[in-house]
Amino acid sequence: MGMKTGLVLEGGAVRGIYTAGVLDVLMEHDIWVDGVVGVSAGAIHGNSYVAKQHGRSIRYYKKYCGDRRFMSFWSLLTTGSLVGEEFCYHELPETLDPFDYEAFEKSPIEFYAVSTNLETGKGEYIRCRDMHKDMEYLLASASMPYVSRTVEVDGKKLLDGGVADSIPLAAARRLGFQKNIVVLTQVKDYVKKPQKMGIQTLKYRKYPEFLKSIAGRHLNYAKSRRLIGQLEEKGEVLAIYPSEELHIGRMEKDPDKVQMMYDLGRYDALNRIDEIRAFLGMPQNMEKTDESVR
Repeated sequence: MGMKTGLVLEGGAVRGIYTAGVLDVLMEHDIWVDGVVGVSAGAIHGNSYVAKQHGRSIRYYKKYCGDRRFMSFWSLLTTGSLVGEEFCYHELPETLDPFDYEAFEKSPIEFYAVSTNLETGKGEYIRCRDMHKDMEYLLASASMPYVSRTVEVDGKKLLDGGVADSIPLAAARRLGFQKNIVVLTQVKDYVKKPQKMGIQTLKYRKYPEFLKSIAGRHLNYAKSRRLIGQLEEKGEVLAIYPSEELHIGRMEKDPDKVQMMYDLGRYDALNRIDEIRAFLGMPQNMEKTDESVR
């Protein structure tokens, strides 16, 4: 029996549509792994991969990115969260662009959504089996500090997984996935800067461990990037990064820019499809596509 394979998916708000492009290419080439460990937008797009819903992410992102119910300061003022909880986690997946809950539940792929526990400051790696019941964990994973209400579920107070663990590669290995494809939403030489501690110190003053995680986030990020490099050398990680910087905003409203970021994910994945198949021990696909060449 070979090593269990995983997908480790970084967040990045709307930048995460890059990951959706990568995942759609994997689906088109019938490339599946044993587990997905996703943070924030990475968890959201990984969700559709597990349910085998090709094209769903880019379809609804382009359609609704300009809708104030999707992500806006109007939503923040009227609901307490920048991302509209009722719209994004209920109306959209249940009615407007239905999520295939049944396919997700039947999938053999293990799915973990990463969030940060406010009281401990540590990451929570929650196995989601039924998205009707576990949607709150997906919501928590993508609930950005300062602009989201705290998600309380199963006695835990949770927010954005990126605070504790932006790139949960070490966690994926602890969960049993020894060979991982890591999809990042920042270019290869990106360095995360220290967080200026201002309003968050007041807002989260009751959660000193959470504040420590915010203050040390850039150090943890650099550590994860170093781990990627070390494991790439051992042949245990294949990392996919944006091949160019497109300067897309975390709250991007322009559907054309969203499409460009998605297309870059597709382009980068297509150009490395043979490498991906070899990494996973799959036979090479003899059919070539012109789409991998700009």
